[in-house]
Amino acid sequence: MRAVVERLSPNRDARPEGVRVRFVILHYTGMEGGAAALRRLCDPDAKVSAHYLIDEAGGIARLVPEDCRAWHAGVSGWGGVDGLNDGSIGVELVNPGHDWGLKDFAAAQIGSLLDLLAGLRERHGIGPEGVLGHGDVAPGRKDDPGERFPWRRLGEAGFGLWTDAGAPADPDPLLAGDLLRRIGYRIDLPGTAPFHLVRAFQRRFRPARADGRLDAPTMGRIAAVARLPWHPLRG
Repeated sequence: MRAVVERLSPNRDARPEGVRVRFVILHYTGMEGGAAALRRLCDPDAKVSAHYLIDEAGGIARLVPEDCRAWHAGVSGWGGVDGLNDGSIGVELVNPGHDWGLKDFAAAQIGSLLDLLAGLRERHGIGPEGVLGHGDVAPGRKDDPGERFPWRRLGEAGFGLWTDAGAPADPDPLLAGDLLRRIGYRIDLPGTAPFHLVRAFQRRFRPARADGRLDAPTMGRIAAVARLPWHPLRG
C-alpha cells in the first residue's frame, strides 16, 4: 500500500459510545480538482470531511483518524441503521462528478482504494456487504460515486457485494420496493421517492441504465441482488 500522508481536518468529533465501525461509504469529490476538494474537506466553515481522500494518481491523505467520526454521509440510512457517520469510514475519491463531468476513475486511484479497503477489513472486520456508496445510503440527495465507479471490480476483489445474475422479469413496483428495502435501501429518508431507490440501485448494479425506470432487466437484477447476503446489516 502507498504511504498515507497526514492532512488532518478539524471537521471531526467523537463517535457515539459503543458504536463500532461497520461500513465504508465511498464518495466522489464532485469538484474541479483534488486541491479544491482537500481545501474544502479541511475548511472548518464547510463542516464536511472524510477519513481518507484518494487522488487520481493514487495518493492517499488521511484527514480524520479512524477512531473519530468524520462528517461525510449526512442524513442517511441503510437497513436498520440511521446516521451512517456514526459507524462508518468515509472515503473521498477525486473525480469531477456529475456536476463537472463524471469520468472513469483512474486505475491507480482504484488500486489504492483496494489496498485501503484491505486494511480497513483487517482493522474493523468490515465484510463486503458493508462497502456502500453515498448514493446507496442517501438516494434522494446524493448520486456518488456514480455509474462510472467500478463496483464490479470491487466485488470481484471481495469489497462490496456484486452479481451479474438476474434474468429479465415483469416489472412489479410493489415487489421491487419490498426487495430494495430488503437489500437495505431506505425510502423513508427526506426527499426520497421510489424513483430515487431504483436509480441508486441502477448506478451500482446496472450502470448502463441509470435512469430510475423499472424495466424488466432492472427488475430481474433487483431480485438477484436481494438474494445476496445483506442480512448482517439489519440494524
